[in-house]
Amino acid sequence: MTQSAASPDPGLETRRDEWIQAAWRRIRPDRLRDLVRGLVDIPSPTGDEAPLAGHIAATLRDAGLFAVTQPLDDRQANAWGRLTGDGSGADLMLYAPIDTLTTGDPEQDLPWIGTEWRPDMRPEARVDGDLISGLGAGNPKGHAACVMAAAEAIRAAAIPLRGDLVVAFGAGGMPTNALPGGVRRNTGQGVGCSFLIEQGVWADYAIIAKPGWSVAWEEVGLAWFEVSVHGTHTYVGSRHRLPYRNAIVDAGRVAQRLDEWFAGYAARHTDGLVAPQGVVSAIEGGWPRMAAVTPATCRLMVDLRLSPRTGPMQARREFAAAMERIRDELTGVEITWRPVLAIRGETTDPRTWICRSAVTAWERVSGRPHEPVTASSGATDANILRGRGIPTARVGMPKVTDAPFPIDFTSGMNTVDVRDMVRLTRLLVHAAVDTLTRPRAELGLP
Repeated sequence: MTQSAASPDPGLETRRDEWIQAAWRRIRPDRLRDLVRGLVDIPSPTGDEAPLAGHIAATLRDAGLFAVTQPLDDRQANAWGRLTGDGSGADLMLYAPIDTLTTGDPEQDLPWIGTEWRPDMRPEARVDGDLISGLGAGNPKGHAACVMAAAEAIRAAAIPLRGDLVVAFGAGGMPTNALPGGVRRNTGQGVGCSFLIEQGVWADYAIIAKPGWSVAWEEVGLAWFEVSVHGTHTYVGSRHRLPYRNAIVDAGRVAQRLDEWFAGYAARHTDGLVAPQGVVSAIEGGWPRMAAVTPATCRLMVDLRLSPRTGPMQARREFAAAMERIRDELTGVEITWRPVLAIRGETTDPRTWICRSAVTAWERVSGRPHEPVTASSGATDANILRGRGIPTARVGMPKVTDAPFPIDFTSGMNTVDVRDMVRLTRLLVHAAVDTLTRPRAELGLP
């Protein structure tokens, strides 16, 4: 089993374990169930998280924490809270985003999310034994509920903390730009986390609660590219009489070749914990109301994931080379492209205290040696925290597999098992108490 740094006082180690046990006894499945239901029942599409942030802050205050909302504008807000230590230790942030990947509005989500409007796609919690479903029940709201429950348990156990426990809940954690009607374009991509730190909510260490039952110290970043395939604007009745080059047909050929290139890109950059992937994610061209004419341009959106060892400029050069090869292969096809977004992948040294403590907690809760999960291609706000200089570990719950309904990507996001929530909350409590009851010097901090 991986060990945390040894304390010079064996008696203190015994008391620390007693404190952990005391907090564990205050983790109740029924409380976790209530917390996640309360979060699911308040819609929080990216850009409209303010009502949920207010609910979270009020819930934390009711549990005895200092807690506030932090508005980004009139619709979007973070929430954060604090348990104050005596100032002799390190501060630890437990963090979770709170916005959902889809909106919960069938007018916006269908047909792109699926061909039918299922119950799990709605912002309405449904309980089926230990399973709770509803929009975002698993990711991110089940994880946010675990952070809340960990803070409540530590507060109720009256543990003498040296450092402050900060719990933070960020708006705009999903990989999206503004939804229709938004007044700001930058409502996603970690904007809430970035704003939180800019406004002074810092810590020495952080743990982000996001899916995956293992401790991770690095993850991919991402680069978005807009690819424009150009053709001829013409009329179906004239295609045999006038110059004809269908941008939509050519865009399909470009997309196919990009999809083939992504496999080689992933193989070249797979190392450490990551296997960065790429995807053509959207296509735009023409007028659905006017099927008789072709557009002069068809646009594709590309998401290319970045290893922490691959910067945005290197990815841009590789993408440029790929586009040149595709132009050469597709004689006569006119293609232009531009980068539209980039977030670096970031890493934390696994020897850093918080990674070691999180691994120790994982092993204590799991009862077996920790095995890191590799080949990850998911990005989270951990990149924002690490990029701002906060050593950060990521840990979360596994995807639900044993359910009385099929588990696909969407239902996996929208389903959580309370038993997994108990386990994650215990881990968060263990790592928090292990960190917050030590003097700074013992953690290697000045």
